[in-house]
Amino acid sequence: MAEKLRIGVIGCGNMGRGVHIEAYKRMKNIEVVSVCDVLRDRAELASSMVGGNAQVFESYTDLINAGGIDAVDICTPNYLHSVIAVEALNAGLHVFCEKPDAVSVAEAEKMKAAAEASGKVLMVMRNNRYHGVSSYLKKYIEAGKMGEIYTARCGWIRRRGIPGKGGWFTTKAQSGGGPLIDLGVHMIDLTMWLMGNPKPVAVTGCTYSKFSGTNIEDSVHSKFGDKKEDGTFDVEDLAMGFIRFDNGATLQVECSWASNIEQSHRFFELRGTKGGTSWRNGEKLRINTEDDQGLLVIEPTVPGTRQIHEENLRHFADVLLNGAEPMFVPEQGLNMIKILEALYKSAECGHEIIL
Repeated sequence: MAEKLRIGVIGCGNMGRGVHIEAYKRMKNIEVVSVCDVLRDRAELASSMVGGNAQVFESYTDLINAGGIDAVDICTPNYLHSVIAVEALNAGLHVFCEKPDAVSVAEAEKMKAAAEASGKVLMVMRNNRYHGVSSYLKKYIEAGKMGEIYTARCGWIRRRGIPGKGGWFTTKAQSGGGPLIDLGVHMIDLTMWLMGNPKPVAVTGCTYSKFSGTNIEDSVHSKFGDKKEDGTFDVEDLAMGFIRFDNGATLQVECSWASNIEQSHRFFELRGTKGGTSWRNGEKLRINTEDDQGLLVIEPTVPGTRQIHEENLRHFADVLLNGAEPMFVPEQGLNMIKILEALYKSAECGHEIIL
């Protein structure tokens, strides 16, 4: 068993440098050996964060072929996730990738196939599974205390929080879509994970783009990406969806970058035969249940919010170095992209899409 995981970080923008590398600096079992960005100054800055010892590249192919690493961590614009992942897997490297897994089902299938053929680990960021609330509820549900979870709601909605307006975030060819593919991955995955990862069988969706002309911001998330004046905005700013699963359960979804709502927030709600729960960031977890005396509302004390991105990266290292069982497998990623792609198709054609 190796003592350290040698990793190359590809994409040194806000997420790669400010989140992933910052996390790696606190992890004794990971060494950032190489960094890559099309903007060399970003890669050099990332290298300086780890003592200037990481080799600097402007081409991800050069980083992959240079050797000396066990895995790559992909933090590039969405359309490159699958391209780089497949190349790295084919080169015999493990892969950690930022969400979303890919921008299409076809690309997600290529990633899954490459992982299976290479025998290497492919893991995609699912950081919301590592919230204290998430961990508590997962154990509560698996203990049977909520019964059969038959329907749910989830979402992440912002008042004015469009990331990198005019840049790759709002350019469909590079991002794959707007808040649905950007934020929906987080909350849909978390809710499905709590529901036991049922298989999606049908999807209905609607999308809207009403705020492409606004320059008002009220969210730190607006700082992500590179803004471009007079750039492209051909994605939605609001998406609504409805998912049916093979076990008869259903999930309602709402995701927005911009809406005239009171306050930005993310949320989920689960309804089971023995109990239900609702959570909204910044609020206490509530479990609605009953006993022989009547209806009850429980507000359990749960662990506070942790460094959830870091926890996910630590899990990746634990899988590779210690043989831990992966909390995420490529099949889950493929199902996610099937859902997102079907939601967009449904919005275009106006009817339900059968998966």
